[in-house]
Amino acid sequence: MTGRQRVAILCMALGAEATAKLTAKLSSDEIEAISFEIARMDRVPIDIVHGVLYEYLETTRAAESLATGGEDVAREILEQAFGPQRAVQIFRRIQTQLHESSGLSKLRKVDPQQLVSMLRNEHPQTIALVLAHLDPLQTAGILKEIDPSIGASVIYRMACMEKVSPEMLGLIERALGPETELNLSQGMSTAGGPQSVVAVLNLMSPSLEKELLEGIAAEDPELCEQIKNLMFVFEDLSSLDSRSVQRLLRDVDSKELAMALKAASDELKNHIMGAMSKRAVEALREEMDFLGPVRLRDVESAQLAIVARVRALEEAGEVMILSGGDNELVG
Repeated sequence: MTGRQRVAILCMALGAEATAKLTAKLSSDEIEAISFEIARMDRVPIDIVHGVLYEYLETTRAAESLATGGEDVAREILEQAFGPQRAVQIFRRIQTQLHESSGLSKLRKVDPQQLVSMLRNEHPQTIALVLAHLDPLQTAGILKEIDPSIGASVIYRMACMEKVSPEMLGLIERALGPETELNLSQGMSTAGGPQSVVAVLNLMSPSLEKELLEGIAAEDPELCEQIKNLMFVFEDLSSLDSRSVQRLLRDVDSKELAMALKAASDELKNHIMGAMSKRAVEALREEMDFLGPVRLRDVESAQLAIVARVRALEEAGEVMILSGGDNELVG
């Protein structure tokens, strides 16, 4: 099931009053999408309803543990309930939701250029603490605007970060001044860590990504290797199964795909085309030939957009990324 279908089943099980509270903070588009799923469902088997409710309860329990008991406790709960692969996906969603309610969330509304000006003369540790509470796309935009040597120091500190005390966030609030209008949370704030750095690096151009990783390697080679093992780059599309590739292609423009594949390995091209119809493959090859020579930065831009889409679909539970020891599927 997709994420929307699970939410739809949860809403039907909880009833109208509870659903109204549950969806109060959703956008109109999200509510419309969930309503559409509810409308097209007839009868849902009771075992599926129980499964969705169980997932909801375990996820809530893990979120509470992450906020009070730490990441290890939350991960253990999720892995026991859903297994390692599914636990990773749910854990990322929980982290995102917790970050959205953190004290520095108001900074996400600030233009990246303003944040660059605000943070330019700050210590790398201060910059890291702020960026760790921002959206990965916003963080990537800021890191692109600062000196790569400073950026490497910042991202290294983000990777080493775990929980941030309210006292430390209070110091940042005072250092940045009243114009930020911060309202910091009272509890420990979970931020940073290797996974958050991976989310940012996946939005960088390969050249800047390489430079930042080299900076981290100079500080801590083992940490750099850990980050590399977690990263998902365009060539890793070969780890998607056929069904996931087909789901991804529904959201990717043919011109964008053709551009992205211009610098891809033959192995990846064959993997992608193997999930397409013969007619679609012919059209894609024609598109790639029509493009002719292209600028590397345009290829990288197309690849980054597709990787971002894969990540979004993985978060929604609509595609599965297999890597390392996770490449064994069971029926």
